[in-house]
Order: sequence, then C-alpha cells, then structure tokens
Amino acid sequence: MLRKVTTTGVALDSVYVQTLQRIREQRGDRSRLGMEVLMWVSHSERPLKIDELCHALAVDIESTDLDPENLRPQSTVLGSCLGLAVVDAETSTVRLIHHTLQEYLSQSDIFPDAHKILGQVCLTYLNHELVRGLPATSVSNLEDMPFLNYSSLYWGSYAKMELSDRSKSLALELLNLGGNHIYATLLVQQINSSHYCSLPHHIWPSLHCASYFGIDDAVAALIESEGCDINQSDCMGFTALMWAA
Repeated sequence: MLRKVTTTGVALDSVYVQTLQRIREQRGDRSRLGMEVLMWVSHSERPLKIDELCHALAVDIESTDLDPENLRPQSTVLGSCLGLAVVDAETSTVRLIHHTLQEYLSQSDIFPDAHKILGQVCLTYLNHELVRGLPATSVSNLEDMPFLNYSSLYWGSYAKMELSDRSKSLALELLNLGGNHIYATLLVQQINSSHYCSLPHHIWPSLHCASYFGIDDAVAALIESEGCDINQSDCMGFTALMWAA
C-alpha cells in the first residue's frame, strides 16, 4: 500500500478511503469486525496485545456473561481489516500500519462514538457474572482473561469522555460493588506505584474511584445515595475530594 503511494503519488487519504470501503464491502461478519478492529486500535488508551483485542471484540454488550463462541482466531481478526492493522514484532502489540492512518482515523468522523462504545464494552465486560465472581483480592492466574486488566484500568477514562445512559447504569452498578470487585484491586495496584497504601488493596470506596477518573455524573449520583460518606478515607489515606482536586 505505502509502496503504491510513494511510486504513483496517490494521496494517502485516498488510499485509506478506498481500503475502508473494501473493508465495509466484505461479506458476513467480517465487515463489522474489520471496522471494530480499527476503532479499538485507533482509540485505545494504550497499545493492545493481540489476545486483549480478540477478547475485547468478543464482548456482547447485550449479554450478561461471556460467550466463548464469540472469540475469533487472531488471523481472522487481523485479516478482517485488510492489512491496515498488524502485530508489532518487537512489542507484540497491535498497531496501525502507518502513523498517518492513526491521524486519519482520529481526526475524521469515521468513529464519532468510539469512546462511548469502547467504554460500554469495558463496563459490560466488568459486569459479566464470571468477572464479578472473581475473588476481589486475587490477581494471579488471570492469563485466560487478558481483557480484564485493560478494562479495569481504563473504563473510567472512556466514561469521563462520553457516558451514555447505558454506560452510566453499568458504571453505577460496578461502583456500587465498592472494593468487592477485582477491578478495584487492579486499579489501586497501578495507582499504588506512586502512593503508599497502608491497607489492603481492595479498600477503594466507589466515590473515590469516580472522583479519581473525574466522572461527574457518577460522583453526583453516589453523593446523593444513602449512606455515602464524603469524608471517608481510602487505603492511601485520601478522601474523594483530594482525588477530585
């Protein structure tokens, strides 16, 4: 593709438009899958490993649990986007074929609802029965759930950017579990790299989490809920207001 551009002088945007059209014209489910791959790779909060991407694409936002049959082979996932996304040999992460494609997909209106959709996928995954049933304080032996770490650390970043009614409901459902969900342990462990935590990692009040991410609607809903203590300290000795500040 890039060789064609350099030898013929064809504009990159024109090549991308043509390739995206070919992706959309694929038969069956490959059309939707190809566009979803590009949406994830171009709007992820950090580069995704191929197994993380495959599991993210397997999430059905209408389902309350994981369906193994939704998990597609890596070759199918990469093949659906017709070469626009590849696995980097050095980092084993999925990347777009050229930095100009990242700019093109980010600045155009191809994925106007990307943050809303990806946030809902993360929240749906974290609210699945299988995930909710994991021990909150154990983060070992999670190799078969590669999307867990990403969704735990970044669902709030998407929710802050754009929170649909469905996502708000899912976010409050997750937050109301408090520290009794493994996402809280994973999140606090990451934050704890720069802040000393004197108590067990899973002590992470819902209001503190919403304040940490800056999700205004969730913060307001939690403050109005019965029994909310806005002066409560978390395992690092911080109040929700300190995180908000």
